[in-house]
Amino acid sequence: MTHALGNALKLFVAFGPAFVVCACASEPGGADVRTQSRDALRTALDSVVQTSGAEVVGIYYRSLAEGGDSITIDADVRMHAASTMKVPVMQRLFLDHQEGLRSLDSTLPVKRTFRSIVDGSTYDLPPESDSDTTFYGEVGGQATIREMVDRMITWSSNLATNILIEAAEPERIETMLAEIGADSMSVLRGVEDLKAFEAGLSNSTTARGLGAAMAGIVESEVFSEEVREGMLDILSRQHFTGGIPSGVPDGVRVANKTGWITGIHHDAAIVLPEDASTYVLVILVRGHPAEDQGEAMIADLSALVWAHQMGN
Repeated sequence: MTHALGNALKLFVAFGPAFVVCACASEPGGADVRTQSRDALRTALDSVVQTSGAEVVGIYYRSLAEGGDSITIDADVRMHAASTMKVPVMQRLFLDHQEGLRSLDSTLPVKRTFRSIVDGSTYDLPPESDSDTTFYGEVGGQATIREMVDRMITWSSNLATNILIEAAEPERIETMLAEIGADSMSVLRGVEDLKAFEAGLSNSTTARGLGAAMAGIVESEVFSEEVREGMLDILSRQHFTGGIPSGVPDGVRVANKTGWITGIHHDAAIVLPEDASTYVLVILVRGHPAEDQGEAMIADLSALVWAHQMGN
């Protein structure tokens, strides 16, 4: 049993049998039981958030089988998106592949010098700021878009991201986000564009907007079935799994993307249980006092949602 699930069980004891979910909507009183269960889950989530010491925690939870949002807490608070903005970059490039605009197997030059969106001046991406330093050994060569998307998502490579965002183009990313109902996400620039940061031009999102982007992967008509599976496959091979994936049992398929900078720690996931409906969970954390910016808290919140979804 994980630490997160152990904490969740303590909360279940505290909040009692209202956590039990009726699995059949047609049974008398079924809807009322589900409402009570959601209310109990909200109370438990609130309890974890309020005792965390974080400045703000945005939560978006949606069971795709139910329709509509299941639970939202501060889901419209806008925050720095950190590396969660890499999800719509991936989506735009997969859509380009689907539409025949640019193959994922085509190549791009690997470089580390980029231009600021403020004035066009150049800046170099420092390897020490990147979670994937090995890719810098490829500078001066070529790499496929498919390989770079994989690095961007599974290892959160900033170098791959900045190369890809030039190909995807922020304006086209924003157009796609609007098409899939995720227009409260804003993707303006690449990573480490300090002039843009100082000018207040940063990628941002709400928990609801990022939730809509994640849900779009599995249910938007914009994407073909082949493209859906391709994106899920990459997200499911994520190397940073200490947040939402740690709140579900081993072996459950979780497709997630994290994001962190100073004072920020986010995780967004599509959870695909074998014997229950798929759900989307987004947890955005700003100003958590812990050094890891609340990764353990994210896991605890994830464990609560998992238990609710599974009717435990």
